[in-house]
Amino acid sequence: MARLLVVVPSDTDPPTRLGEWLTGAGLELDERRLSTGEPLPADLTGHDGLLVLGGPQSSLDDDTVSPELVGVRHLLGQAVAADVPTLAICLGAQLLAQVGGGSTRVGVDGPEVGPTLVAKRDAAEADPLFAPLPLSPDVVQWHHDEIDRLPAGATLLASNPRYPHQAYRVGAHVYGLQFHIETDEHLVRQWADSDAVGVASTGTDVETVCAAAAAVHPDVAEVWAPFAGRFAALVRDRAAARG
Repeated sequence: MARLLVVVPSDTDPPTRLGEWLTGAGLELDERRLSTGEPLPADLTGHDGLLVLGGPQSSLDDDTVSPELVGVRHLLGQAVAADVPTLAICLGAQLLAQVGGGSTRVGVDGPEVGPTLVAKRDAAEADPLFAPLPLSPDVVQWHHDEIDRLPAGATLLASNPRYPHQAYRVGAHVYGLQFHIETDEHLVRQWADSDAVGVASTGTDVETVCAAAAAVHPDVAEVWAPFAGRFAALVRDRAAARG
């Protein structure tokens, strides 16, 4: 069975529904929770793909503030160098942009929080994961930093008017998503209860944000569960090629 290394930088963002979709698509998940001290492997030997999730850490944190991200950056750099099938979400996507030669900063338009739409770019129509998506799929946002510059040669796959670098690909198989597709109602409630600044940026309140997310979760699953299946196929293909 193809093995996917799942890096969980914070217990506040486990794989949740995304993990279920990937397991259902035939992957074995090797989950490493950094907040409980679980070690990361030194390299990706023995794994056929990589998933990096989000967390409250900032991509701008240095090694003394968030030392647990040192190993995450190392693995993402290896994935880029070897074009290992990778899905990096929110904080993961920001770290991926950095190691690939791009950059991040505090979001110039403030936090982006709650359900919204992103729009596929023209290049998405030639991408094996993004081509089947609807033109403007539902997603859940929860970030304070932004990717202000993509790595050189990266392919922009989705944008929105507020923050243009919503999804991108490095090489052929390494993907970054600024938004979330893994959330469920419990996870959004946890985030809303712990992020007063983010909720305030919406101009509403915790209950409104949670209700709005709950309303779009079925649509998120309808669109992004098949996307997860297509990503799993990349991981299985790499496993087969490796023998």
